[in-house]
Amino acid sequence: MSGRIAVGVDGSEESAAAVDWAADEAALRGAELRLVNASLWQEHAVVAVRPARDVRAQRARDLLAAMKERARARQGGVTTSEEEVEDAPATVLVSASADSELVVLGSYGLGASVGFTAGSVGQEVAAQAHGPVVLVRGTRADPGGRVVVGVDLRSAGEELLRFAFEFAARRSAPLRVVHTWHLTPVHHALHPHEEESTEAARTALSEAVRPHRERFPQLEVEEEAAVGRAAGHLVEAAAGAGIVVVGRRTTARRGHLGATAHAVIHHAPCPVAVVPHT
Repeated sequence: MSGRIAVGVDGSEESAAAVDWAADEAALRGAELRLVNASLWQEHAVVAVRPARDVRAQRARDLLAAMKERARARQGGVTTSEEEVEDAPATVLVSASADSELVVLGSYGLGASVGFTAGSVGQEVAAQAHGPVVLVRGTRADPGGRVVVGVDLRSAGEELLRFAFEFAARRSAPLRVVHTWHLTPVHHALHPHEEESTEAARTALSEAVRPHRERFPQLEVEEEAAVGRAAGHLVEAAAGAGIVVVGRRTTARRGHLGATAHAVIHHAPCPVAVVPHT
């Protein structure tokens, strides 16, 4: 890794919030902040005249300059760089993820009654990036709020737990580790007593978390093992949280997020980190 955080900039309120969030994270990590503007002109029936290349380039430079000033006003000690590429945003951000510790981009919401929609670019980047991706809403999140991470003990992924513990440690924030499972008829047949099954899950969760607890003994860590759908538990736990961390298996087909990650990035009211893991 290069000690760099890449953030997508497109002029929206959500991308401005992403710049704020990324600047704070870069300051905590001592990383460079790379502001990326990517625009591939899309023909539209309503648009009769396509702006000239130099006009589009100037608009991009102006936007990047404004976001650079915003980042410096927020975190004066952070080193910044800018890049303007005329290509599809998802393509450029996935490429940027190859030499970045983190990719950050804004996502838009449709209101609490409807839920949180990540947008096609956010979903595509989260599903294909080489490293962790954080999706930030336009609404302000509590930067010191608890960190929530969902783990599947069948493939917990060291990368996922490591990201969550390190993220919490940088902020001295409490961490909540959530594991859930769904009771199927086969499960009932093998484990007729739910209490025994729950206790076994709690033991397995503690074993998975133990090495990370030992590495960060100062952290306040809560472990939750519960029956139910993972997405529902994680969205509920996200209320008041600073971030929710979910995984994406790198062994899955390319571009596939998984049902839990997909649901969380659409409905969690706080930033969501999607971490690829083996």
